[in-house]
Amino acid sequence: MVTKVQKWGNSQGLRLSRQLLEEARISVGDEVDVAVHEGAIVVAPIKRRGGKHDLRELVKRIPKDYRGEELGWGGPVGKEVW
Repeated sequence: MVTKVQKWGNSQGLRLSRQLLEEARISVGDEVDVAVHEGAIVVAPIKRRGGKHDLRELVKRIPKDYRGEELGWGGPVGKEVW
């Protein structure tokens, strides 16, 4: 894939095709590691520790007698509507 380095605000960036990202198993919003290796820029997905979580399994681990508490966040400090 051929693309151009483009200026975006005070930064520079590259546009990458969806197909290229799919092949690299990178999705929008994923964290990546960007490094220089022998004069080439290398972009690699960051491996997730432990993989994805299943919400049902996490909820099953909550003790039956658990009761959540209301947390106080203090009074308004600006123009918040309560």
